[in-house]
Amino acid sequence: MVTSERSQSRHRPEEPVSSIEDDGTIPDDRWKAMSDVITAVYDFREADGHDPSRLFQRSVNKRLVPDYYDIIKEPMALSILKQKINKREYKSFAEFVRDCALISHNAQTYNRPKSQAYEDALVIKDVFLSELQKLASDGRIETDESRFPDLGEIPEADPLPDDEEEEEEEEEDDEDDSEDDGRRRKKPGPKPGSKRGQKDPQKHEPDLRKKRGRPPRVDTPMETRIKTILKGIRKFKGPGGHLKIVHFERLPDKATYPDYYMEIKEPIAVDIIKRKSKRKKYNSVDHFMRDLDLMFENAKAYNQSDSQIYRDAVDLQNESRKLAEQEKKKPDSEYLMEDGRFPLPDGILYRNELWKVGDWVHIQNPNDVTKPIVAQIYRTWQDSENEKWINACWYYRPEQTVHHFEKHFYPNEVVKTGQYRDHRIDEIVDRCFVMFFTRYSRGRPRDLAPEKEIYVCEARYNEEKHKLNKIKTWASCLPDEVREKDYEMDLFDVPRKIKKVPSPIKHLLKDDAKETDDLPRPTWGADNAPPVVGAVHCRPRDENESPPPEPTPSPPPPVLPQPAVAAATPRALSQAIPNATMNSVANVAASQLQAPSPAVPMAQASPMPIPSAYQTQINPQMYQGPSQRRVSNFVPQTPSGPYQASPAAQPYSAAQPSPYGGYSANRLHSGAPVYNPNAPRPVEVFHLSDAANLAIPADIREQFHCDDRGHVLFFSNPPLDVIPPMQPKLSHSLKYLASKEDHQKKVAERKRKKAEDQQQRDDDAKRRRADEETALAARIEGLVPPAVERMVHQVIAGTDQLYKEIYHENADQAKAADTKAREQRVLADRLARQQTAHIQAQSANEGFVSLKGSALYLSDN
Repeated sequence: MVTSERSQSRHRPEEPVSSIEDDGTIPDDRWKAMSDVITAVYDFREADGHDPSRLFQRSVNKRLVPDYYDIIKEPMALSILKQKINKREYKSFAEFVRDCALISHNAQTYNRPKSQAYEDALVIKDVFLSELQKLASDGRIETDESRFPDLGEIPEADPLPDDEEEEEEEEEDDEDDSEDDGRRRKKPGPKPGSKRGQKDPQKHEPDLRKKRGRPPRVDTPMETRIKTILKGIRKFKGPGGHLKIVHFERLPDKATYPDYYMEIKEPIAVDIIKRKSKRKKYNSVDHFMRDLDLMFENAKAYNQSDSQIYRDAVDLQNESRKLAEQEKKKPDSEYLMEDGRFPLPDGILYRNELWKVGDWVHIQNPNDVTKPIVAQIYRTWQDSENEKWINACWYYRPEQTVHHFEKHFYPNEVVKTGQYRDHRIDEIVDRCFVMFFTRYSRGRPRDLAPEKEIYVCEARYNEEKHKLNKIKTWASCLPDEVREKDYEMDLFDVPRKIKKVPSPIKHLLKDDAKETDDLPRPTWGADNAPPVVGAVHCRPRDENESPPPEPTPSPPPPVLPQPAVAAATPRALSQAIPNATMNSVANVAASQLQAPSPAVPMAQASPMPIPSAYQTQINPQMYQGPSQRRVSNFVPQTPSGPYQASPAAQPYSAAQPSPYGGYSANRLHSGAPVYNPNAPRPVEVFHLSDAANLAIPADIREQFHCDDRGHVLFFSNPPLDVIPPMQPKLSHSLKYLASKEDHQKKVAERKRKKAEDQQQRDDDAKRRRADEETALAARIEGLVPPAVERMVHQVIAGTDQLYKEIYHENADQAKAADTKAREQRVLADRLARQQTAHIQAQSANEGFVSLKGSALYLSDN
């Protein structure tokens, strides 16, 4: 850390001020003893100059470490001890000792064993106990007060996630190998999260293929020069024997030295420089030296010229420049790796294509030619015999892992492993691509050819524990060179909804399997290849494992095609289409094909059928050169591309992966996805590639139908005149069908009960509303007469009061007169209405009589 001597006073605890009055419970000499203990902890330094108290001087920042205060209920720091001493808040010396013990106990509880904070906590714990023991020896405190109280057992650390575990391994891999490099060497201890002294049950297994690997070191001459310079400046020591580089390892703490970041505009330290070198950020030694000089210039600008840090910065800067000049004079031939490996950082040119770090590839699988290894390139180099090599991280398919039998996977899903294997460049079959599951449903990589296979990845696979852990950060799974790079995508109009499918090896679960059984083991084949097949178990799921989705009915079985030319013999078909290449092979490797009896027809020697939901198809370009293409025997080539099949054989577009995984040849270059399981497929003829064909012994190849070049032929459908095999078709077991029917009945019963309960609730609600309305109407009807009567009384009372205010003692007479006048007006109005009605009736009668007379007169005339 680049510290300043002018700031050293910030690390010293303040003495108790005399203005603070003693509360009478603790004498002054004991307050002085507490301050002496804190001062000793601040001043303690290890042999290499490391300050173990630095991490515990202030409270943990909740914004930076939000979960700390959820785990630690009594936080403690050296600054809190100082504050309590200055304010004389302790009631006894034992309270002070307990707070001292809390610092190391909290650090051991929250941090992992072997971490820097954990190790520093053990050191300052020893310092506390040593200082307390000195006080007890001098008689300043009692012996019992010099011991830490029991604060409870330190809990075991949780298992470390795979991505963090890999980061730790990478950091350990970065450690320099010099004998005196200034780093604090750690004694090998138990694995984080495991009980001390307990052996890992997997460690005794001799199978080395299950060990976690990491990419080999393949440094360029420039990278080796940079590492040599960094290693060289770590060896220089100061007058007191301290390593000069210690001050420059990390940047100063922002909380302790805020003015450093105000004065220094480009802060940098050794750990940042090492990280940039590891991620290939430097393009030359001079580029690296600019950062190294910047670090030393920052130290000289911030610290005083007479300080030790300033002098160390000047010395190390001069030494680093000398080392750089020496390294640049050496030829590149002196920096060859072991076994004569020479790195090829720009990639390898093979088959007119450049293969570089970060590329996703298919690699030949010796166990199964139909399932090439999905991998990502991490290293490229050339050996002493000028042969090109790559190191690639393998991604397993679900059927190559050990998992719970109810586990579901995405179509075309793969899982990241810890297998980093070396392969010759000629073992690469083709390009592919692996997308993180968060982007898989949104689109397709822009620069990837439509016929290339795309996989989805969601989890890491721990081969020792046989666990699938969901990936938190996709960048942690990629090589350093491409972590900060992104790829462009052609987005779908609407994100695809991708439904997970059951495990492809679910049927491998034994009938007598129990939850208490040991984890099964995968079946291994060739040394440099993934397992031939994994395994399934029914052990209880972990807490972080989600239950499987509800089962869905199986799709209807496809209708067998009835082509008119199906009766043609295989030999005739092979002559008709001599250039056909292999498109579909069942999950049986070419090396495992068995020769049938000569008396058995060819059509009856077909391999065991495999459920169509997990039958894989191989990419036609995988084992062939650029000029070789798949040719359908009934569908001519079209302008849309050489991989276009007949309309009936085009269930999915290129942007939409096949729901059954594998290498689908049924691709469209455009158009919406269409799936028709009943559409018949045309009869097609295929053969193995040269490499796979040669893997079959010649005497076995002669017993099968071959083309004019000696390639074994495969047919998508048998001839019509062949008697079908008596082997029953694969179907669900009776146990599964019975459980499925029982499950459907339970689901229907739950739905029926739910509907009945809902109807009952609706009826009850309607009855309650009707009862409430009836009760409200009755209540209103009962309240109306009293309300009207009360209103009448109020009107009468108000009228009387009004008369009293106007007429005073003559109010009764005035009211009686008004009442009489009102009655007369009412009577007069009534008489007037009656008179008016009488007049109208009389007028109507006279008119009627006149009209009647006129009518009689007219009738007489």
